Amino acid sequence: MEQEKTALKVLVAHPSSELYGTDRVLLESVDGFLERGWRVLVTVPVDGPLIPELQRRGIRTVRGQTPVLRKSLMSPSGLVRLLGGTIAGTIKGLQLIRQTNPDVIYVNTITIPLWPVLGRLTRTPVLTHVHEAEGSAPRILRAALATPLLLANAIVANSRYSAELHAKSLPLLEGRAQVIYNGVPGPGTPSPARASITGPLRILYVGRLSWRKGVDVALDAVAELRKRGVPAVLDVVGAVYPGYEDYEQGLRNSVDRQGLQDVVTFHGFHEDVSAFRQACDVAVVTSRLDEPFGNTAVETLLAGRPLVVSDTSGLREAAAGYASAQFVGPGDMLALADALEKVRQNWDSFAMSANADAAAADRKHSPAGYRTALSDAVAAVVGARR
Repeated sequence: MEQEKTALKVLVAHPSSELYGTDRVLLESVDGFLERGWRVLVTVPVDGPLIPELQRRGIRTVRGQTPVLRKSLMSPSGLVRLLGGTIAGTIKGLQLIRQTNPDVIYVNTITIPLWPVLGRLTRTPVLTHVHEAEGSAPRILRAALATPLLLANAIVANSRYSAELHAKSLPLLEGRAQVIYNGVPGPGTPSPARASITGPLRILYVGRLSWRKGVDVALDAVAELRKRGVPAVLDVVGAVYPGYEDYEQGLRNSVDRQGLQDVVTFHGFHEDVSAFRQACDVAVVTSRLDEPFGNTAVETLLAGRPLVVSDTSGLREAAAGYASAQFVGPGDMLALADALEKVRQNWDSFAMSANADAAAADRKHSPAGYRTALSDAVAAVVGARR
């Protein structure tokens, strides 16, 4: 194709430098751009483990000053910081665009709304990739978050749920978003699940430690299983956002209060969680609030392990149609404990279904297919401008 022969210059704006779900999707995105022979520059606001991964691919990274929308900014002092960051980010962002003269700006979130504005100011095409869906937020807030999407030349959403939620929040966005499901790398050949459950049921949680992610619900479900005489252990893999350390301390206090010291282990953040997935029997995704999609849910399916997931938003879309996945009400500790006990009691059936589901998930979330679809969308934005 013509766009494959053209060395497009792509400026990628990303809000973090970690290696959680959206960060890993970014790596798949830039891999697709590199496969086309495009020149890629990534700007991020902070240093972190994502930077070496980008540099290993030969991608230049630039520290930017673009403000990232966080709940911590919703205070008088936070709004002052937001204003100052916006002024500084505008100056630095315009300088970067003029210095690099990109063919397109790929904005990998709606939480850095300055970039679509800068694209319009410099007449540079913008594609915004939506990974967020705050369905529980007030409509006026959702509309405000979605407004910068009106300035994008094209929009990609990671789920139908994300696309439809933003269109409901701001009807002018109706029909504008193209849905491209995340490409999620699998483990190659999944390691087989245990032939039988001897000893405790091995439960895994992977992700941010936060109230909205419901990690405390998982702890309480393990405590409930112990009350029922169902042996179970829980591995918690992940960390808090800086500034939210009180939540993690609350989790640890809950472990002590419920006498779970011997069955709950906090492992902190790990770049590679494959060993934890191989060692577990079942994984939980316990989000209380809406999620735009569910990478961790798909990763569990790809690993050939049963899944218990909150019955909400993009998680429902990500795990739908898989026999080894069970849905429970968000925040419902008893339902979560029931589902986990069901896995133990019907292990042969769940293990067999999980093996078949791994192959189905691999077909649906092929990284190669994702890279092709996203790169085509980016190339189309440039082609339309030209």
